[in-house]
Amino acid sequence: MIEIASKNLKKLNSKIGLLSLLSKKPLNLDRAIRYVDYQKKLKKLQVELIRLQTWAINKEERIIVIFEGRDAAGKGGAIRRLTERINPRYMRIVALSKPSKDQQSQWYFQRYIEQLPKAGEIVFFDRSWYNRAVIEPVNEFCTQKEYEVFMNQVNDFERMILESGIHLVKIYMSISKKEQSKRFADIKSDPLKQWKMNKLDEKAQDLWEDYTEYKNAMFQKTNTKISPWKIIRANRKTDARVNVINHILDRIPYDKKLEI
Repeated sequence: MIEIASKNLKKLNSKIGLLSLLSKKPLNLDRAIRYVDYQKKLKKLQVELIRLQTWAINKEERIIVIFEGRDAAGKGGAIRRLTERINPRYMRIVALSKPSKDQQSQWYFQRYIEQLPKAGEIVFFDRSWYNRAVIEPVNEFCTQKEYEVFMNQVNDFERMILESGIHLVKIYMSISKKEQSKRFADIKSDPLKQWKMNKLDEKAQDLWEDYTEYKNAMFQKTNTKISPWKIIRANRKTDARVNVINHILDRIPYDKKLEI
């Protein structure tokens, strides 16, 4: 017990430990220790991400990582931890806005094809073509026929992506209804976060069951052997971020012994 206490004291006496301990009230020793442990894990994983990216650049590999999940599930935070240490010249974050009139007249997947990675590049989609699987039908942004056409085409679309040599990782970040409500309240009360809330977010709690129905249909149809989904439990953000990075590192067959 003395040895464990000494280790924890050393963690708390570090710069990260002191900042964590003093940044939130009331003081919570266990939380501060967990945060120090998280930061150590994150640093090691980010070194591996640099190694993965170096491998991708050297081998001219192309990588897509898709992030889906309910509003306030932590997609943006996870993407920030993934990208903050890697070379920005060889990665992009794609978060497409509402389609233009011209785009609405095109094949649905067309504007996503324009965002696919070039040689040596990693592209992170903060929401993707799967908008049409959940968000659009729930909010009546597409017709039932458009939804059905998408569901009939998406697996073939992803098969073509994979057969072209692109690595595709699909991540769904899952939170509880209670946790989403808590995060919405936090966003609304913080002037630095209020920009994150939009009209869709305001309706998310009322439409919870509708989102669940379409989410389950999406998994049933598109969780394929060649392109599976990974569900990340995200009620605790730090654990979710570590699990996200670990999954990506597991899915991409990069050279783990590569010198960087």
